[in-house]
Amino acid sequence: MSDQTTSTSETPLDGSVAIVTGASSGIGEATAEAMAAEGATVVLAARRVDELEAVADRIETAGGSALVVPTDVTEADDIDELVETVVAEYGRIDVLVNNAGVMLVEPLERAERSNLRQMVEVNLLGLMNLTHAVLPVMQDQETGHVVNVSSVAGRFASENFSGYNGTKFGVNGFTEALRKEVTTEGIRTTVVEPGAVETELPTHITDEQILEQLGEMELPTLDADDIARGIVYATSQPAHVDVNELLIRPTGQV
Repeated sequence: MSDQTTSTSETPLDGSVAIVTGASSGIGEATAEAMAAEGATVVLAARRVDELEAVADRIETAGGSALVVPTDVTEADDIDELVETVVAEYGRIDVLVNNAGVMLVEPLERAERSNLRQMVEVNLLGLMNLTHAVLPVMQDQETGHVVNVSSVAGRFASENFSGYNGTKFGVNGFTEALRKEVTTEGIRTTVVEPGAVETELPTHITDEQILEQLGEMELPTLDADDIARGIVYATSQPAHVDVNELLIRPTGQV
């Protein structure tokens, strides 16, 4: 992670409250730090409490504001408690960044059904349920921004990625349908589709043949900070500008 410096001049995110899921590492961590640097109060949501507290410490040391709310997006009670805590603490939710995800890549013939279920529950259903819980708050405010982190795998299908593709195509379709439902209410939506990014996602893979194949590939990668800058860009636009989709790939990724 690069050093964070908090801007002393007013920015479009000053005074806003943003929930970031999967904030304990990778894109979520980088996004939380980047948004805090732009003046947002960030609510850090993930399962790993120690990692969340470390992120919060860095943000607060740099002059930002952060709140840790341990959350498993597959648990309905956790989702409700997250939203209720944020509203009780701040009275509003301006941005929701649905970033939590797992990537359990394997050909369908060798796939564990538990892996397929986990990807659906985290990548898609958790995202949908948390958005469902936050939406009434944004509707009451008549403003808000839902950012859903999908993947290039939500736009292009690949062999051995069938389960993961299914969840990410679902995220894209859900986000576009949601946009049509709420755009006239002052609520914006953005789907972010990262290409290859240096995060811990590949460590989720347990299929030995897939791991071997990936290890032999020479693929350019982005840093998590690169995606975070895109999310800050989208959420910093004037209220009449809705950046609906960001496909971000490293130069050289075919």
